[in-house]
Amino acid sequence: MGIQGLLPRWVLQLIQHPRTALSDIPAGLMMAVLVIPQSLGYATLAGLPPIMGLYAAITPVIVYAWIGASSVSSIGPVAITAIMTASALSGYATGSLQYISLAIVLAFMVGGILLIAGLIRLGWIMQFVSRGVASGFISGAAVLIIFSQLKHIIGIPLNTDSLINLFLSIYTSTQPIHLPTALLGIGATLLFIISRYGESIIWGWLPAQWRSFGNRFFVILIVATSIWLSHHIGFEQMQIRLLQPLPTGLPKITLPNFSATTLLDLLPSALLIALIAFISSSTISAQQARIRGESYDANKELGGLGLANITSGLFGGFAVSGGISRTSLNLSVGAKTPLASIICALGVLLILLVFGQYLTGLPYAILAAVIISSVISMIDTKTLINAWQLDKSDAICFGITFFTSILFGLNSGLVVGLLASFAMMIYRTHQVHIAIVGRVGDSEHFRNIERHTATTFDGLLLLRIDESLYFGNAQSVHANLMRLSDDTNIHDIVLIMTAVNHIDLSAQEMLCAFNQSCIKRGQHLHLAEVKGPVMDVLKTSPVIENLSGCIFLSANQAVQSLTKPSTDL
Repeated sequence: MGIQGLLPRWVLQLIQHPRTALSDIPAGLMMAVLVIPQSLGYATLAGLPPIMGLYAAITPVIVYAWIGASSVSSIGPVAITAIMTASALSGYATGSLQYISLAIVLAFMVGGILLIAGLIRLGWIMQFVSRGVASGFISGAAVLIIFSQLKHIIGIPLNTDSLINLFLSIYTSTQPIHLPTALLGIGATLLFIISRYGESIIWGWLPAQWRSFGNRFFVILIVATSIWLSHHIGFEQMQIRLLQPLPTGLPKITLPNFSATTLLDLLPSALLIALIAFISSSTISAQQARIRGESYDANKELGGLGLANITSGLFGGFAVSGGISRTSLNLSVGAKTPLASIICALGVLLILLVFGQYLTGLPYAILAAVIISSVISMIDTKTLINAWQLDKSDAICFGITFFTSILFGLNSGLVVGLLASFAMMIYRTHQVHIAIVGRVGDSEHFRNIERHTATTFDGLLLLRIDESLYFGNAQSVHANLMRLSDDTNIHDIVLIMTAVNHIDLSAQEMLCAFNQSCIKRGQHLHLAEVKGPVMDVLKTSPVIENLSGCIFLSANQAVQSLTKPSTDL
């Protein structure tokens, strides 16, 4: 294998068609400027030194760009992994050396879990997290993120792990609101929200393609203005909390010290962060792949995210993921290939080395305002409304996950939401739909007699089972079959098993019991349209050995055979 075999496909395409890189270079440089305030803010959201946000926006971005599954998905520090990191380490002193070390360990663990999941091809696992649970969790996290920034906005310490802790913290607090901080923080938040959500009005004078840039550069303008005011008006003398000088050197490759006990303590949180990081990243990556007509490999996504998180830990960052806002920003500045992400990472590194000193004096209240205005869009009311209209079970899962998350914390919210989702799934499979069917006209089609005009046959009952059969629904199916067949005029019962894809031991025993009941009542039980994999299970089972009737290829064949006057079974 030559050197070309070691290069990703997108690199080979750039080599062959270098002109395609022309839009990625300015896009990457623009991204570098725009993600600086967010990266600093998400580090503070995680309870970490702001510099770690910049570290997490450099090497992980390059690693994912090189080996990740998406050509335009932007990886880096995002709100959801930041708040989950803070939640996982809530039992430790925020900002302490131990806290920082554990955040790095957590990034390693998240990366290791994702990488192993990719190697053993667990990309299918995201199918078991319903849309309602994922949206409810992210929406709950957005609310908690907003709560978590109140301490920076109003200048008093608050416990914001959950709504309950927030209320207790406010109730027991004796420290008054710091007025200068509150004026600055609330004012900036209102400006950012007006600019972001009144974009068509505030920036309507710009050409349509430049309006989103107007909003984003407005954030940069406010950040720069606040730093200038900090130095010239004296925010420090007003006791407004300010960003201290950032380290100007390159991050060093470090391996934190940790014990087996530490790993066991952090493992549940690492698993949850890995799951949510994968869901949030793969959702946007898969969507963009469909839009762009590209292939998407969920296992490759796991591997890319895993290595990105490992390198984030190696270079002093924290857990990273792909996000809708980062990727949307990447697309809006004109990114076409992963080269834009690499240019962005190098641009962040350049800013850190050359211009990092100029970030000193940035008020934390401004960073909090940036975060609040960014995460409001994460509250997914659209999914809740659609779910309520189209699938109320998903809406219920959304509500359970959302309220549990904000009341008791993110870990509890996700676990309870997943349990609720599985409970809904079990409930749906437990309530098996069994239809009495008849022939439609003179055709060979058989449909539910309650929904279609269909012909039934004297003495013959055709029942279609619309679910796989297993221990969770065997008892209810048996009860329904007994109820529907309780008629002395019925002498033949045909179970149409078109929708039965699996049948376990409990369901087999149920069919045997129903068959015996039919025999006692002078009825014959028949099966029709049994799928191959199901027949492979049944052919050596007592169900077939003791069946009182026959097995038919189709419902039509069963009717033709069982309605003949001379039929003798």
